[in-house]
Amino acid sequence: MLWQDRRESENVEDRRGMGGKTVVGGIGTLILMLVVYLLGGNPLQVLQQAPQTSTATQASANDDTTRFVRTILADTEDFWGRTFSRLGSRYSDPTLVLFNGTTQSGCGFANAATGPFYCPADSRVYLDESFFNELQNRFHAGGDFASAYVIAHEVGHHVQHLLGITDKVDAQRARLGKSSQNQLSVRLELQADFLAGMWARYEAQQAAANGKGTVVQPGDIERALAAASAIGDDRLQKQAQGYVVPDAFTHGTSAQRVRWFKKGFDTDDIRKGDTFSSDNL
Repeated sequence: MLWQDRRESENVEDRRGMGGKTVVGGIGTLILMLVVYLLGGNPLQVLQQAPQTSTATQASANDDTTRFVRTILADTEDFWGRTFSRLGSRYSDPTLVLFNGTTQSGCGFANAATGPFYCPADSRVYLDESFFNELQNRFHAGGDFASAYVIAHEVGHHVQHLLGITDKVDAQRARLGKSSQNQLSVRLELQADFLAGMWARYEAQQAAANGKGTVVQPGDIERALAAASAIGDDRLQKQAQGYVVPDAFTHGTSAQRVRWFKKGFDTDDIRKGDTFSSDNL
């Protein structure tokens, strides 16, 4: 995938390395604070004078990961801005939060184990940079376009939020049992895969700004399909527990995720991505 030297989005919030300070000394420091307090002193001075160490280091704001994320997010902004305009509406750009370790979102606490997700409460996509390595090492779905697909999928959830789909699903889920709630979640996720496929079609049709040909290179779509297949519920359950429980699916099977991504890639008509009315997922 040719992503270098193209427009970068300004809507990326880099929280990597924003951990706080840790006081060195442990129980000894607490005892010393107590002694100072009993002698009539200010125990906070002990903290101020104690040696400190940073829990993280700030990543470069211009490293390859940051530039890649900014570029892909910019592409989604361009595509969905044009798409919403054709629909007679205005697209509101989301913010992508890039972090490592842990962070706080409008939907609660997030860490690396959470995986990439979109929070409708604050219109932000949250992405731990370690997921890119996990995509390649654990899921064997490496490559820039596979990573770009993940970003496009989460932005797809933002599109669903703007169109009011997410609120409708949440209202329905509140009246249903666990199994039925999961089925709605599957349909929501498969539609996000469809929307990511639409974005991939747009990417395939674009000329790179550096004049080296199309943005999408041979094998890129296959890498995105490999990523979609690798994170199917059936495959993940099989790897984790050795068997599959369909009622516990929340994202769809590998075959379903690939099929809906392909459907999105084959059209520029968002209406064809109505997973909620489809009898055949």
